[in-house]
Amino acid sequence: MSYLTRPLDQKGMPAGIPYIIGNEAAERFSFYGMRTILVVFMTQYLMGAGGELAPMSDEDAKGWYHLFVSAVYFTPLLGAILADVWWGKYKTILILSLVYCGGHLALALDDTRLGLAIGLGLIALGAGGIKPCVSAHVGDQFGQGNRDLISRTFGWFYMAINVGAFASTLLTPWLLKHYGPHWAFGVPGVLMALATFMFWAGRNKFVHVPPSGKGFLREAFSSESLRIFGRLALIYVFIAVFWALYDQTGSSWVLQARQMDRNILGFELLPSQIQAVNPLLIIVLIPLFSYVIYPALGKVIRLTPMRKVAMGFALAAAAFAISSLAQERIDAGGTPGVSWQLLAYLVLTCGEVMVSITALEYSYTQAPRAMKSFIMALFMLSVSLGNIFTSLVNFFIQNEDGTVMLEGAEYYWFFTILMAVTAVIFAAVTPFIKDRTILQG
Repeated sequence: MSYLTRPLDQKGMPAGIPYIIGNEAAERFSFYGMRTILVVFMTQYLMGAGGELAPMSDEDAKGWYHLFVSAVYFTPLLGAILADVWWGKYKTILILSLVYCGGHLALALDDTRLGLAIGLGLIALGAGGIKPCVSAHVGDQFGQGNRDLISRTFGWFYMAINVGAFASTLLTPWLLKHYGPHWAFGVPGVLMALATFMFWAGRNKFVHVPPSGKGFLREAFSSESLRIFGRLALIYVFIAVFWALYDQTGSSWVLQARQMDRNILGFELLPSQIQAVNPLLIIVLIPLFSYVIYPALGKVIRLTPMRKVAMGFALAAAAFAISSLAQERIDAGGTPGVSWQLLAYLVLTCGEVMVSITALEYSYTQAPRAMKSFIMALFMLSVSLGNIFTSLVNFFIQNEDGTVMLEGAEYYWFFTILMAVTAVIFAAVTPFIKDRTILQG
């Protein structure tokens, strides 16, 4: 069957957009739902091959978790190449979504390390592979007549992401506690199957932009593209350190929350559920920064993209300093309130707005027209590198006698200092990046 290969000349919303928005909400529910409970599952519910309880140590669980996240953000390179060279975005998303469903099925059926490895491997391939394609697929649906609706559409798209993340972050920890891992991983799997069906159902509504084939390779290895890669690579190395801290909200911060007083207004939150505050804060903070904070800062200093990123680095260091102080109280035998983590989440999410969104927008504007997905994949590689670093730290600090280096608050202070040093160095080289690297070309 033949599909549209270019947008229709129309003023209204493209017919395929509702299918994309629904798909995104269900897919994000599935991903954040399973990711939210991973560390708790590995440290409390993981079974051995003989049917006995065989949980991991905290350090092993953090190592596995960050290795998985690093894989999720490495495979976008594969997805971008498949989409831009051979399959096109629609076929790439559909096929890798089926792989994604297989990963959820493995986690839901097998609660041993084998099921964990197979499930996480398939999800990393599926979830990561579709990442650079989905947002670019949204843009493909618009022509000149309705291009003014793109901003509104991406607003709904981003809202779908956060609604899915918020709902699943509250629900799946509850399912894990009351019904066990089969249901807790199974429900996100059902949502991923629904996401795949909704995407397939929109096939006749979508614009299917053909892959560029060898033209992509010529573009990728042109002198201009190589200069662009070099310009962005320096920034991404620094941003990788930010992700090394940020993604610990799903690992070390969950483990820390188990030792806190989690009562809020008479309700006791589960350790994994505290992560739900992040999507809520994102929804509030993006307009706050856009309409209040950035204009106010702009009256004091010239607010360049690189200065926003540098400030975001400083906020990430401050957030981890807060968690370090909380851990010191835990190490001393206390039970600090979860308000410590809520404050740290607020500061870290402010940093996320300044680092992640700014870097994404900057990367997109730098990318050649035929390589938008590929440049997005390179940005995601910085997330992968940051998580590989955190994974290696957690495996390395384990001693043969069962003790660990960087125990307790020392672990948190290590990452706090690392981020603070990164922020200082980045701020020092920002004038060089701005004058010699970023603005040329």
